[in-house]
Amino acid sequence: MSDTWRFDIVLFGGTGFTGGLTAEYLARHAPDDLRWALAGRTRAKLEALRERLTAIRPAAAELELLIADVEDPASLQTVAESTSVVITTVGPYALHGGPLVAACAEAGTDYVDLTGEPEFVDRTWLRHQQRAKETGARLVHCCGFDSIPHDLGAYFTVQQLPEGVPLKVEGFVRANATFSAGTFHSAVNAFGRGRQTLQAAKQRRAAEKRDSGRRVSGIKGGVRRAPIGEGWVAPLPTVDPQIVLRSARALERYGPDFSYGHYMSAKRLATIVGTGGLVGSLLVLAQPKPLRKGLLKLKASGDGPSAEKRAKSWFRVRFVGEGGGKRVVTEVAGGDPGYDETAKMLAESGLCLALDPLPKTSGQVTTAQAMGNVLIDRLVAAGMTFRVIESS
Repeated sequence: MSDTWRFDIVLFGGTGFTGGLTAEYLARHAPDDLRWALAGRTRAKLEALRERLTAIRPAAAELELLIADVEDPASLQTVAESTSVVITTVGPYALHGGPLVAACAEAGTDYVDLTGEPEFVDRTWLRHQQRAKETGARLVHCCGFDSIPHDLGAYFTVQQLPEGVPLKVEGFVRANATFSAGTFHSAVNAFGRGRQTLQAAKQRRAAEKRDSGRRVSGIKGGVRRAPIGEGWVAPLPTVDPQIVLRSARALERYGPDFSYGHYMSAKRLATIVGTGGLVGSLLVLAQPKPLRKGLLKLKASGDGPSAEKRAKSWFRVRFVGEGGGKRVVTEVAGGDPGYDETAKMLAESGLCLALDPLPKTSGQVTTAQAMGNVLIDRLVAAGMTFRVIESS
């Protein structure tokens, strides 16, 4: 741990539901000598959180509380300049995340978030990539269920295949869980910002230099029978395949020609159709601002299911990888994806950046690019599964 910073980690937004779970995870699992603090806009809420953490770990009574608000850039700059890593759970990020990531890019502070919003990721690159490269800041988005199981799962799968040959990987996602109000709010806001999302993606493509010596592409497909196991699969248009493809562009281990497809998986075709219909309805309803506001009221931000309900939730992502005459099936699996495992993945990402020897990177980087096997080892030690099911 370096003495350059006052803290190793500052958690911003710990008074929310998922943020509180992240704080609890750090209280239970952080090393004794970790220097960390809590940041937020309301002292009373921070004090209540610290008291809750003290019941888990008495030493948490000494945690410092930093008052900061996304509407006060100076307070965010003070936070960023005080720590090696900032972990933030304050979303929707397209609405609230910009000032903090700007402060971290300016201060050379590593930044970790939970966003699943493509527009925010692209605008961060457009606005802060150059400055982060200059200061050495690592800006790591999507460090929860979006997109760690998929990004690191594809990375793990690639490592089971031959080097230097064209590779094809497909990921199939199945889960039994309730997703957070924060995720719902981010999705609804993203649906309502379709034009802005497309614009940001177009601007990034125009500005981003890509290696012409290697080919990286997404696989387009429709609803079909599952190629492994039982049931059906359909394309899953989340931020996850974008993150996987960015890792592939950054890392030569993915081979000279890499392709990736990303799908939801279900036992019954009716589930696939019903999910598609629900997403389509939300997309339509999120367009007019009054209806979008009504949708956001359906789930109050900060609410979440009980510990008992979360304990019954699970996720599983299976990958089929092919290349060089070899085929593998791998799996990444864990418990409740929307809350418990997301808090675990976010906290372990922050700990990894703060404490572990890692490849030298800067600017906007993916979890595979920045942390790779080191983070996989942390997550396995924390109870998640990365395994090879078949190899031929």
